Amino acid sequence: MSESNYRVRRATVDDLKELTSIWAAMKYPVADLERRLTEFQIVETSDGKLLGALGMEMAGRHGRLHSEGFTDFGLADSLRPKLWERMQSVANNHGLVRMWIQETAPFWNRNGLNQADAETLKKLPAAWSTFPGLWLTIQLRDEAAVELSLDKELAKFMEFEKARTAQAMSQARVLKFIAGVVAVLLAIAVGVVSFYVLKHRALLQGHQ
Repeated sequence: MSESNYRVRRATVDDLKELTSIWAAMKYPVADLERRLTEFQIVETSDGKLLGALGMEMAGRHGRLHSEGFTDFGLADSLRPKLWERMQSVANNHGLVRMWIQETAPFWNRNGLNQADAETLKKLPAAWSTFPGLWLTIQLRDEAAVELSLDKELAKFMEFEKARTAQAMSQARVLKFIAGVVAVLLAIAVGVVSFYVLKHRALLQGHQ
């Protein structure tokens, strides 16, 4: 089948039957992966036949590719590029800075994922640090630059909130002043009306 006929999309509950079959064949923890269905991207034929799947767990700004599986591993070399392209897109949408994987297929080395050295392994999220085996990794963007960008965005947000709070307080002061003026005018009006009512009553009593 031509690679142009393959489609990649996010897994849904309708894919569970076929996915559990793949996971079971790979001796993956099926019950655990079922709960994490939304982490998976699947590749299928144009008529909807599921051919393979790959999961990505996120921790902070790091992504871990996991639980790769195919209905026919003879198609793996054709399907991996499709899944990898999709995972890069997902990573970009979530602002991830680094991807990790423990698969050993040559494809991953050829596509920029190299064995992590001791210094790089210090960046591995704590949640994955107990997983046995070698790690391959690729830096997607400069983490320091991302941190700086986030700090700038936070600073802009704080300035915006500060300005909005100041504006709201200014409006509140104006409204309080207006309310005070209205209250004074109302009090004056009540006083004037009361004065004329009392004066008119006194005049009526004087004529009786």
